[in-house]
Amino acid sequence: MHTITLIRGDGIGPEIADSALAVIEAAGVHIKWEEVEAGVNALEKHGSPLPDQVISSLNKTNIGLKAPLTTPVGSGIRSINVELRMKFDLFANLRPAKSFPGLDLPYQDIDLVVIRENTEDLYSGIEYMVSEDIAESIKIISRKASERIARFAFDYAMEKGRKKVTAVHKANIMKLSDGLFLDVAREVAEEYPQIEFEDRIVDNMAMQLVLKPQQYDVMVMPNLYGDILSDLCAGLAGGLGLVPGANIGKNKAIFEPVHGSAPKYAGKDQANPGAMIMAAVLMLEHINEKEAARRIESALFALIKEGKHVTADLGGSAGTKEMTKALIDLL
Repeated sequence: MHTITLIRGDGIGPEIADSALAVIEAAGVHIKWEEVEAGVNALEKHGSPLPDQVISSLNKTNIGLKAPLTTPVGSGIRSINVELRMKFDLFANLRPAKSFPGLDLPYQDIDLVVIRENTEDLYSGIEYMVSEDIAESIKIISRKASERIARFAFDYAMEKGRKKVTAVHKANIMKLSDGLFLDVAREVAEEYPQIEFEDRIVDNMAMQLVLKPQQYDVMVMPNLYGDILSDLCAGLAGGLGLVPGANIGKNKAIFEPVHGSAPKYAGKDQANPGAMIMAAVLMLEHINEKEAARRIESALFALIKEGKHVTADLGGSAGTKEMTKALIDLL
């Protein structure tokens, strides 16, 4: 039996977490959940949005399933998600975006993966006031981080049978920082001759993804570009309500939906559980429960294509619980 840390999150988090747990159980996977609290609720109860028991649990289980968290605004508290990534060196952010048949979208054949370096770039948090009127942020790109994220991307492509890796950068302007990232990606690419490699400047990449996304497969990029382009890809595939994410390090991984906690919808049985369920699919694949992952994903695709028991954002009128029950019935 697997033991996995569970963070139910804030806002709609507990509702969609319940959906994911019910679906995993229905798929026949036996998991011992070690539940811990983080976010706004944890701040009120424990005086910290990231209590020690969260860190302790993840150190023990190495795997976490996390619903959305709310970082208190204007409190000087660092993003809890960023804190977790830094604490456990979860250097790879994995964001697959795949079209769901049945949705009225411009594209019906999206199958893209954004792999985002998760620990440096402008997200290193090194910034200060040069003067009263000038703020400065430091962009950090290292050979070590660039090499391991590029290698992660190529290893992922090999494992999943993908054909191409595209490195995304702005080396035409930031010749040293992004230039280093691109040089390292090219060096790593030479070790994987069976995988096609190319590079794209980030602004051109944004245009290409809108015009002809079918030409792309796995994309690897520094932190900031990955944050932006992964949301663009999510939009191509139907929105954040269906897109999962994973933060993966050498020994630990945390799986989550990529949308926010949407507190105004909390407790109203209106939230789309799709992204949380897809995050569970990624987690099941990671722990080698591949058959259950395949069954859940196939059932979710069939449910959305049918369109009868889906939430309002997917064109239906079902609540969270009804959509979950319909998915379990399909399983």
